[in-house]
Amino acid sequence: MEADNPVIAVFGPTAIGKTGIATELAKLLRARGEDPVAINCDSMQIYQGLELISGAATAREREQLEHRLLGFVPVNEEFTAGRFGERAREEIDSAIAAGRQPILVGGTGLYLRSALSDLDMRPPVDEALRAGVEAEIEQRGPEALHRELPLEVVERVHPNDRKRVARLTELIRSGIDPAPDHKGGGELWTAKFRHPTVLAGLVEDDGDLVAKIRERVDAMARAGAAAEAEAALQAGAVRTVRAAIGFDEFRSGDLERIVVLHRRYGRRQMTWMRRMEGVEVIDRTGISNLEVAARILELADVSRPGT
Repeated sequence: MEADNPVIAVFGPTAIGKTGIATELAKLLRARGEDPVAINCDSMQIYQGLELISGAATAREREQLEHRLLGFVPVNEEFTAGRFGERAREEIDSAIAAGRQPILVGGTGLYLRSALSDLDMRPPVDEALRAGVEAEIEQRGPEALHRELPLEVVERVHPNDRKRVARLTELIRSGIDPAPDHKGGGELWTAKFRHPTVLAGLVEDDGDLVAKIRERVDAMARAGAAAEAEAALQAGAVRTVRAAIGFDEFRSGDLERIVVLHRRYGRRQMTWMRRMEGVEVIDRTGISNLEVAARILELADVSRPGT
């Protein structure tokens, strides 16, 4: 792979078919002599022992396409987007240097952007302060802390977004200004890519996607997602892990709530996607994984030098 050939990134909500599309894309690339490798960009799939709840690629799917940065962080360890970005950029650069075609796959906008760009990420805070904020959220709820955020910050985050409310609270109490969002001149969605990149954003008819989400959630439950959550708790799961969609709900058996949460999160993912400069939106409603993969490859070919 030439160093200036495009990195391929596939972004979209839960159950839209990112892994299947990446697998089909890999087959197309191999058919013409290229060597693809997938790099995970999902904030929950980095955790070991959270494979079911996070929807990580299965062992069979990994046999079809090598996946990097899956399940490499213990569930009792916090792992920031900044640290992830460093690892992901190393993986991308190593793949390119080895002549391989990196395919980034994920649904976490911040993780994807930190892999593709050199972002100015805020540092981790003192562990004692973090523990205090976590205890306060447990006692008072994220909505209470959300109401106490400064006006210039409060509109950036939903009151129920426990993880982001906690992170903003931690930064402010540490005397660290949160990074500005895109409206405030921040580079989260506007920073330049480190390499030429084709960013394919997947969308689908709402009814079709909800049906897929429901089917996936049912399959997760049958495969033992509740037991996986219990095991993670016993292993000392950190706040980020316990905030995973379905972590509490699988344990209580509220599968319909998980469907609702995934769809709600999916809408936020679509909002993030539309903020990303240069995103190529692909509506995959009624279209097979292979057809979507072929469309992405066409976009990548157009972006190659000399075309």
